[in-house]
Amino acid sequence: MRPHFDPGFLAGLVFASLVAFFLVGPVILSVLAGVTANYQRGILESGITLAWLGRVFELYAPTIALSLGIALATLVATLLLGVPVAYALAKAPGRLARLAEEALVMPVAIPGIATGLALILAWGAVGEFRTHWTFILVGHVLFTLPFMVRSTLAVILAAKLPALEEAARSLGAGFLARFVTIVLPNASPGILAGSLMVVTLSLGEFNMTLLLHTPFTMTLPVGLADSYASMRLEIGSAYTLVFLVLLIPLLVALQWAADRATGAPRRP
Repeated sequence: MRPHFDPGFLAGLVFASLVAFFLVGPVILSVLAGVTANYQRGILESGITLAWLGRVFELYAPTIALSLGIALATLVATLLLGVPVAYALAKAPGRLARLAEEALVMPVAIPGIATGLALILAWGAVGEFRTHWTFILVGHVLFTLPFMVRSTLAVILAAKLPALEEAARSLGAGFLARFVTIVLPNASPGILAGSLMVVTLSLGEFNMTLLLHTPFTMTLPVGLADSYASMRLEIGSAYTLVFLVLLIPLLVALQWAADRATGAPRRP
């Protein structure tokens, strides 16, 4: 029997491949430029070098370390704030809880520059807070907290925890014991997905951070823009490569965690 030929599938595959190439192609060219000795002469003529990567670490190592530190601090803050808030919203269904949930999303809905300006107006004159890295941390927590809350809340609601908590209460478990032994384990897929999303978004946040940063608190995306604006093209492209090396594993882990949180079947 001759195999069935599906022209619709072939057309869709070609179209998807073209779109993927259109989106990924510029990134590949940028990465190649970062390891090319002289991009103007071309990679075949000038050869491959890692010197530009070394130059990036020489110039921006503190920036990379600061971004990682802020991302981890943002994660800790959103865990301490977001998980209890998600639990409280799940325990208090109703119009007031929904209004509180929508209010949490406001920093995501408005432009990051507007949020940054609001933070400067509110706290910019408080001692040395404006020039400290914790000023950026506050902005990142405001921006990423809704993602932690929404991710955790969705899993808590799907797990039907009230029935499990009621069973534990009937056996004499107190609030803290129920929260640690029932809520956290059952909500762990959402917490993990939210955690990876928070770290990824914090590392890549640019709009708000551009307004909040100082020359001594430059983060990865701001440093990337600075390298493209004031350095050689090869240095900016090498910086892009460093950024991708840090970001892509987190994106892969985010997809895996999202599949776990939603119960999606594993792809063959």
